[in-house]
Amino acid sequence: MQFVLIGRDGDDADALSRRMAAREAHLAGCAALREKGVLLYAAALLSDDEQQKMVGSMLVMDWPARADLDAWLKEEPYIKGDVWRKVEINPCKLAPGFAALVPAATKEHVVH
Repeated sequence: MQFVLIGRDGDDADALSRRMAAREAHLAGCAALREKGVLLYAAALLSDDEQQKMVGSMLVMDWPARADLDAWLKEEPYIKGDVWRKVEINPCKLAPGFAALVPAATKEHVVH
């Protein structure tokens, strides 16, 4: 089952420092999930100003069930490191025509 996860960082003065401290472990975990075909796509969310600093994350993931995602989330470095202060998770499916952009995507990942 596919999910889109949006994690929003805290907006306090130490938010970016916490993100940078956990970033290496977060990226290593993302690489492992990508290899397993769980992480289909990800992006850092940027502030809408001239600084464009990282303020969150967006991940499109494919888990067998929501419970599997929830179990992973408890161990995610950005959760354990208090980086993501708000997390929104919704089931999703790729729109037709976009599966080619996601090498791990199969027919079941696409809305028909």
